Amino acid sequence: MAREAILDAAWAVAREQGIAAVTLREVATRVGMRPPSLYSHFDSKHAIYDAMFGQAWQDFDDSVAAVELPDDPRAALHTLTRHYVTFSLEDLARHQLMDQRVIPDFTPTPENYAPAVRALERVRRALEQITGGLDDDDMDLIVVVTGGLVGAQWQNDPGGTRYVRQLDRIVDLLADELDLPTTRPSEETRRP
Repeated sequence: MAREAILDAAWAVAREQGIAAVTLREVATRVGMRPPSLYSHFDSKHAIYDAMFGQAWQDFDDSVAAVELPDDPRAALHTLTRHYVTFSLEDLARHQLMDQRVIPDFTPTPENYAPAVRALERVRRALEQITGGLDDDDMDLIVVVTGGLVGAQWQNDPGGTRYVRQLDRIVDLLADELDLPTTRPSEETRRP
């Protein structure tokens, strides 16, 4: 219970003040502890970040598992990329921890990196079942392009739609590059 309260407090600080602003003192104050007491639950501030990282990626993995994909390969690619972009744009602090290196000297432990690997593999398997196969370069291209779009949106138009409104065009370009059939996704799939 205390670990959950500590993580909730850390997320609250990160969302209010930025992911890099999480301090043991602020987190301890929010949960009614003295900073040294946190060490009985987490070895360091990086250990809190590590648990937050694992929690964020587990949340994404769980959310991807609930996505129903259409049989059409392009529509499936649209659905998955839209899901990732939406998830990433819902919470800047979570996005920064998951997808950017904003914490100096922070590297997630293998245990808390595992949900990120599982999530990417889940996306890959889903796309492979529909497209007939993707290689590592194909997946890297999908990750780079969608991640770049999210980064541009957060950096240049937070809260707006300047870049995210280009998602359908970008996914169609990706689908062309991946030689996916030209069937267009339904309007329902394409809406943000």
